[in-house]
Amino acid sequence: MRYYIIAGEASGDLHGSNLIKEIKKLDPSSEFRCWGGDLLKEQSNNLVKHYKTYSYMGFYEVFINLKKILNNISICKKDILEFKPDAIIYVDFPGFNMRIARWAKSKNFTNHFYISPQIWAWKENRIKTIRKVIDQMFVILPFEKEYYKKLKYDVFYVGHPLLDVLNENIKQNLKREKLIALLPGSRDQEISKILPVMLSVTKYFKKYQFTICAAPSKTKSYYKKFIKVYNCENVDIVENQTYNVLRKSSAALVASGTATLEAALIKTPQIVCYKSSWISILIGKFLLRNIKFISLVNLILNKSAVKELIQNDLSTKNILEELEIILSEDGKEKIIEYYNELENLLNKKGASRETAKKIINYHLDSNS
Repeated sequence: MRYYIIAGEASGDLHGSNLIKEIKKLDPSSEFRCWGGDLLKEQSNNLVKHYKTYSYMGFYEVFINLKKILNNISICKKDILEFKPDAIIYVDFPGFNMRIARWAKSKNFTNHFYISPQIWAWKENRIKTIRKVIDQMFVILPFEKEYYKKLKYDVFYVGHPLLDVLNENIKQNLKREKLIALLPGSRDQEISKILPVMLSVTKYFKKYQFTICAAPSKTKSYYKKFIKVYNCENVDIVENQTYNVLRKSSAALVASGTATLEAALIKTPQIVCYKSSWISILIGKFLLRNIKFISLVNLILNKSAVKELIQNDLSTKNILEELEIILSEDGKEKIIEYYNELENLLNKKGASRETAKKIINYHLDSNS
């Protein structure tokens, strides 16, 4: 079969590439064409565009880049028509993907959505479109299946794909070092606002080494500019070693997103850091009135397990205070208890394998 996969950021690139691996096992003659990153390119050898050229974060950032986004949507539609896939698989990235899905269904393509849009956070009215255009929806958070059930739409809960990526060897704790991991996100807009505040605390922790875990789409030279500006002596940069750094770190400063869950499953005490443009924040507060948290850890547990420093709260003073807490024995012990509770809630493995199987079986049943 021919598969067209669309992802829009580093986590989607990772989970999409692992999904391709499982599809290949079950469908050895499969062909792929993708929008995503280096991992999807490696697995498909057929990448249309890299996500760093079409992925934007924040309401304001999306607005000012709307012309580029609409142009990319047009390119994607044309490319799908030329490739003629048997299945289109959307990996998260709902703003872009839902637009394509509506159009694709009108052209009689089959749509599978892997990693559901977070309609429980905002845009619940998307359910009307989802019912009409998505043939199979795969959710990865334990509360999502029940949520969709209340909206009278059947979904498949396949578990979180990180549980397979973070195998037992990765999750085993090494002896923690005097090391603090810095994960400032993957997009220029968030890194430029978050990383300077993270770096501002390094001079107060001279006995600790700080390590920036580079995003897949960024080079070391990109981060060196920030280190030079802020004259940081105890900071280094690594590429493709995020999990190893988190395993060794005594603490981590993490931008909101999948990385918060990665740190939690590796059992690294963390502080969640988030800063965006004021326009995006104001719009977000208006649209996300029902959501109490921004980190996946707190959202899944439905309580404040890890500290979230957002916008003005993201300051040198506040980070220093919170670091002292999570580096203490009592603070570490408390946060590990929350992490264990989280892992128990997510106790379902094989997300990529189960999703691949259900997609392939759907088409086998349709053609029988």
